[in-house]
Amino acid sequence: MTTTLRFLGASGYEVIGPSSRILMEPFLRHNPLAPYTPEDVPAPDLILVSHAAWDHMGDAAEIALRTGAPVVCPGDVAEKMYEAGLPIEQVRPMIWGLCYAFGDIVVRAVECHHWTAATLRNGSIVAGVPISFIVEPEPGVRVYHFGDTCIFPGMRMIGELYRPTVGILGIAQTDDLPDPGAGQILTGEMNPDEAARAAEWLGLRHAVATHYMNPGPETHEFRRRVPVHDTTGRRVVHTPTVGDVITIEPESASLPSLTWGETSAEWDHAYRPPMAEGPIPG
Repeated sequence: MTTTLRFLGASGYEVIGPSSRILMEPFLRHNPLAPYTPEDVPAPDLILVSHAAWDHMGDAAEIALRTGAPVVCPGDVAEKMYEAGLPIEQVRPMIWGLCYAFGDIVVRAVECHHWTAATLRNGSIVAGVPISFIVEPEPGVRVYHFGDTCIFPGMRMIGELYRPTVGILGIAQTDDLPDPGAGQILTGEMNPDEAARAAEWLGLRHAVATHYMNPGPETHEFRRRVPVHDTTGRRVVHTPTVGDVITIEPESASLPSLTWGETSAEWDHAYRPPMAEGPIPG
């Protein structure tokens, strides 16, 4: 079995495993290079949105309304989803530490050092907490998406606890898109060397570059810097062009539980916390 990652531009990826299709950061309609439109993107089993920036949240609501796919996102993005007409049963607001199953897909939200806020139709602004994701499309393949985080020391702990095998890491500021405001951009949330260090801290087998539209100087520098920080001598670097498909073979080594990390031999991994069904009482 294999998993494929298709680069959609900006920070968007389509992750296709043996039994699932996951759409990450679906910025399509206003993406001049996107291989899909919101109308023709294949129906995903799950949509992941890290924060409310327009080039990350993108067309999540429209795609979810068309396909019925559940949306995993921060609280401010959830408010945008409800405003667009998605029922509460189709949206899962998430925060660091939570781990949810959506059918066979397990999603863990992990720490993200960024910011997020959404403006609703009535003009009110809702703030949220941005998230990064780890998902496991098949045994032996565990994908980390950076969301839009900067580098921070806790990445070492994420790598130790959950052992992602693939990391989608921002290396630049998305080019050819509007950047209103004062000043001139010099780097994105992570520069190429920081992203290469993050790949080491996370313990990745595959380091995948993102947060750009066209490969350029940052992608070349990422390729140079990853081997500098790689203590394994095995790390594979990917700097895709929009539309490229990356094939990931499962790792043969055993991985800790994505839900529980390292646990006692007696622990029942099928355990689910008892939660009441139905709406919250008024």
